[in-house]
Amino acid sequence: MSTSLDPSRHEPLPQPPAGAGGGHVLDNPAWAAMNGPHRHLAEFVGRAGRYLSDVSPFVTLADFDDPAAWADVAELVGAGNTFTVAGVAELPEGWTGGDAIPGVQLVATTLRGELDPQAVRLGAEDVPEMLDLVERTRPGPFLPRTVEMGAYYGIRREGALVAMAGERLRPPGWTEISAVCTDPAYRGQGLATRMIRHVAAGIGARGDTPFLHAAAANTSAVKLYESIGFALRRTTVFRLVRVPDPIPTSPLDAR
Repeated sequence: MSTSLDPSRHEPLPQPPAGAGGGHVLDNPAWAAMNGPHRHLAEFVGRAGRYLSDVSPFVTLADFDDPAAWADVAELVGAGNTFTVAGVAELPEGWTGGDAIPGVQLVATTLRGELDPQAVRLGAEDVPEMLDLVERTRPGPFLPRTVEMGAYYGIRREGALVAMAGERLRPPGWTEISAVCTDPAYRGQGLATRMIRHVAAGIGARGDTPFLHAAAANTSAVKLYESIGFALRRTTVFRLVRVPDPIPTSPLDAR
């Protein structure tokens, strides 16, 4: 069974960068997801939000150019603590962090969603195996409750989980495919492509368009995604940020 996707209605081509007037929802998908389907998995202080600590490490702001939002995220995370944020090219004065890791955001343009008869839905009881597979393959952040962010599927061989993929961020009209990974012993069999197509079929069935993120340096993964129907929408960065100590004063507090 195949599912036809129509991403063209979502204008999945390059859009203004985050913070620019009239920006696209995919410029800050974590904020849109936290304020939508994932609100029960997130917590907020003003214009800053983060996923619960066992769901996802991502933190975001409503507007990366708003000093008050940075004061909110400082209060949310706490002085001296660190957090991960995507899409912030430059940090405000006084803020520090690790080197920015270049990334890419790709959207489905010609991807064919197709249900896989061997794919099985994964749930809480499968989390230990999922965490083990992630530890061995390093597809990106995956925590004990990440599975609650969306539908995750896997393929088993002799009872063992050898490949998986699932849904992470869900801004309006879009769903991110994430945790695409295959046990090294089973690579080269097309399992990653099958997992992506299976997850995409479910996304397309509810009218959303798939998108995903990858480290720019992971050229083999990017080439795979492009070969099956994804196109580059924008470049981005992933950054570990440290909250200043003491916490900066909000402009609103200074009035």
